[in-house]
Amino acid sequence: MYALYITHPQVRIDPDVPVPEWGLSEIGAARARVAALTPWARQLGLIVSSGERKAIETAEILAATSGTPIDVIEAMHENDRSATGFLAPPEFEKAADWFFANPHESFKGWERAIDAQARIVSHVEAVLSRHDPETPIAFVGHGGVGTLLKCHLEGKPIARQGDQPPGGGNLFCFDLAKRAVSCDWTPMEDWMGWA
Repeated sequence: MYALYITHPQVRIDPDVPVPEWGLSEIGAARARVAALTPWARQLGLIVSSGERKAIETAEILAATSGTPIDVIEAMHENDRSATGFLAPPEFEKAADWFFANPHESFKGWERAIDAQARIVSHVEAVLSRHDPETPIAFVGHGGVGTLLKCHLEGKPIARQGDQPPGGGNLFCFDLAKRAVSCDWTPMEDWMGWA
């Protein structure tokens, strides 16, 4: 059986609101509603969400049609970037490039990529250790830690080349038994489901 890692789609950016409290934009919510109607979304036995508002909103939309239970795990949040606060998109992209290129160092107080990777991997593994391997599961979270998880599962060094396409709302799939990635980042509303 398979697991999905799904990133939240587009958000309402508000420099006056802490990033973990940002919610989905209308575009992001609409994309999640389309994905919720797919056969794969109805097959999920459990959705595990980060504690950030945008991830929880995505998980709730995905679960609304099927009634799939949601487990919120605060520690599955995005890499901690609170040291710098809000960065405008061009500045953020440069910072993210540095974050991935220097995984053993901190960008101006950010959580190091190597530490964020260890955190997300350990929480995913903890959930899967008690999850029925015959039941499809989805983790709903964030692009940064999702990319770090994907690098780990692929046995590749941390690098931004493995990052999702712009806009968020993408997923990758991995085999629960082998922990092998079976599909690359795909928009969640376009994914056709398990082969």
